[in-house]
Amino acid sequence: MARLGRDFIARHGETVFNAARRLQGDHAHTPLTRAGFAQADEMGRALRDHLGARPKLTLWSSNTGRALQTLAVIAEHLELDWHGARHDPRLTEIGTGVWGGRYYAELAAEYGEVVAAGGLLRVAPEGEYYHEIAKRVGAWLADTDDDAGDRLVIMHGISSRVLRGVMTGCDVHPEFETPVAGGLPQGSVVMIEAGIETVIHTGTGRAPA
Repeated sequence: MARLGRDFIARHGETVFNAARRLQGDHAHTPLTRAGFAQADEMGRALRDHLGARPKLTLWSSNTGRALQTLAVIAEHLELDWHGARHDPRLTEIGTGVWGGRYYAELAAEYGEVVAAGGLLRVAPEGEYYHEIAKRVGAWLADTDDDAGDRLVIMHGISSRVLRGVMTGCDVHPEFETPVAGGLPQGSVVMIEAGIETVIHTGTGRAPA
């Protein structure tokens, strides 16, 4: 059965970890920077232009602070109630194991290059594999396939690429053995309808993770 409705999938805005070049992964709360709030504003304006005020959207978010902060700004633009959003840990970022919270420069000196071609993070010791991300976001998809209406989903760079890859039937990545969509900068929004992706807004943040 085809998935009902449209999915608007967005990356959260820049955080203090992003600005400092620290790996945040599944950290619960890394606050947005001023640039991150500006990116959330841009996404809110783009979605307002596309959908109008008070659209019939189910609000979804990763349960991390940065995603919820981003959603708060976007919801204000759309005149929707942030308090009605649904939070799901299956939408959070890749688990980064022993690398979590460390500076990229330190990790490169100790482990070699930790970012693969195309901006994808290599699997950390005790970290999460890409097929595990696909399993959890796939479970979220299965639970929401029959939802009436459209959804706005605020999540993260790598986990959103896996979700988008699964939804649009991307080729399996040769290194990570999982469908992975192309990278977009922080502050970007796509729409997926019937397996077809359209970019609604290209953000100004870091790319392409």
